Amino acid sequence: MKRRVFIEKSLLSTIALSLGSSSLLSCRENLILPDSGYSGKVIIIGAGVAGLYAGYLLKSKGVDFTILEATNVAGGRVAKKTDFADFDIDLGAQWLHGLNSILGDLAVKTKTVISEDNSTTVFWYQEQLVTSLPVDVAKMVSPSNKKPDISYADYATQQGLGDEYKYIVEQLAGDLGADATDLSIKWTGTYEDEWSSGDNDYKFEKSFFDLIDQHITSELAGFIQFGTVVEEIDYSNETISIKDRLGNNLEADKVIITVPITILQDGDITFIPDLPAEKKEAFGKIGMGAGIKAFLKFRKKFYDENIAGGEVCAAYADDSVGKTGTDHVLLAFVMGKQAENLTALGADEPIAQALIVELDSMYNGEASTNILAWHIENWTTNPFVKGAYSFDKVGVGNARSIAAEPVDRKLYFAGEAMNLNGHHQSVHGAIETGYKEVIRILKPDVL
Repeated sequence: MKRRVFIEKSLLSTIALSLGSSSLLSCRENLILPDSGYSGKVIIIGAGVAGLYAGYLLKSKGVDFTILEATNVAGGRVAKKTDFADFDIDLGAQWLHGLNSILGDLAVKTKTVISEDNSTTVFWYQEQLVTSLPVDVAKMVSPSNKKPDISYADYATQQGLGDEYKYIVEQLAGDLGADATDLSIKWTGTYEDEWSSGDNDYKFEKSFFDLIDQHITSELAGFIQFGTVVEEIDYSNETISIKDRLGNNLEADKVIITVPITILQDGDITFIPDLPAEKKEAFGKIGMGAGIKAFLKFRKKFYDENIAGGEVCAAYADDSVGKTGTDHVLLAFVMGKQAENLTALGADEPIAQALIVELDSMYNGEASTNILAWHIENWTTNPFVKGAYSFDKVGVGNARSIAAEPVDRKLYFAGEAMNLNGHHQSVHGAIETGYKEVIRILKPDVL
C-alpha cells in the first residue's frame, strides 16, 4: 500500500500532551502509561495485534488480564508460512507503512532487517504490458475530502476513464482493501489527511510476524487462552460475564474487544443488553471486503516486479523483493469482488489455475510452463476474520468514531477498524488502538 500523504500529526502526540509525557514520541515502544491504581480484571477478546499490545501494556502495569483467542495461534491477520519457499512468506500483513510509529520505533530498536520497497510497476492495458499509461490514473482518482462521496468507480467514470482503465482503478482500490464500486473517494481522502507514519513502504527480510511474535507475543506467555470462541458478553451487572462456545463462563470488570469489524457486523458475539442502535449502525457503515493472498512459486522469474490491471487479479507483486532467498514467488493480492469471484470457485486449485491462465495471457504461456506450487490464503473464508481489512465505504462519515466509543465504561473497542487518525488498515494503526483503550481503562479522564 503506497500512502500519498505525510502530515506530522498523530494520535500519539495528542495523548503525549494529555499525559505530559515528553518521552512518548521519542521512544514509543516504551510508552509511559499513567499510574492509576487500577486493580480490576481485564479480559481482552482476540489475540490479534491490538489485543496483544493491550495485554503487553497491561502486563507492564501489573494489571490482572487474560487474552481470549479463538484460534490456536496469536497474531490475527499477521501470520507467516515457513515451508513454502526458501524464505518466509507473510500470509497477512506484509508491508510496514512508514517508520513514524510504535512499530517503526520497535523495528529500529530491535535492529530488525527491513528494506524500502522501491519495486516498479507495469500495467496490463488493452491486452498488453506497458510501463506507462496514456493518462495518470492514480492522479486522476486520487482521494480527496473535497471530492463527492461517491465510489472510485463512479468517480473514474465522471473523469472520463473508459473500461480500458477499469482494472487499473481496481488495483488502486484493492490496495486499500476494497472494490472500486464500494470505496469512497471522499472519505478515503478525509482519513488519509490524518496519516502520519510516513510515505514509504518497507518489507521484512524475515517476516512481519516475527517482529510481533518475538517482541510482543513472547512477553505474554501464560496470559493467552487459545481455542476460546467468545459468543456472549453480558455487561448488565457490575461484573461482566463472558461465555464461550463450550459454555464456559469468565468474569471481568472491563473487556477490550479487538475482533475484526466483520465479527461485530455479523453479530457473532451476543451482547446483553444489546449494544446501542447507533453503534451497531456505525459497525455496518465501515467496509471490510473479501481478501485473498495467493502465492505462486515458479521455476524461474519471467514476470515483472509489480503488475497492475488484471481482470482476475488487479495486483501481482514479486514476493522475493526484500528477501534473501532464491526461490521465485509471485504474490496475487486479490481484493473485493475479484476475491469474491475466486472464492466462488470453491477450492485452492481452481483459484490458482485461474491466476495462472491470466498470467499466461500476459507472459505467453510462461506461467503454466514454470509453475511449481501454490498456496492460497483466503482470509474471506476464515470464520474469525471474514475479509481483508477495513475501508471507507461510501457514506461512512463519522462511523469509526461512534464504533470506537466505549460502552458504560465496561466495553472497549480496539483493532485497525477503530483507528481514528487515518491509520486503519495498518498493523501500527491496530497497535495504536490497543494503547488508546488501555489509557481509557487506566486513566479514563485523559481521553
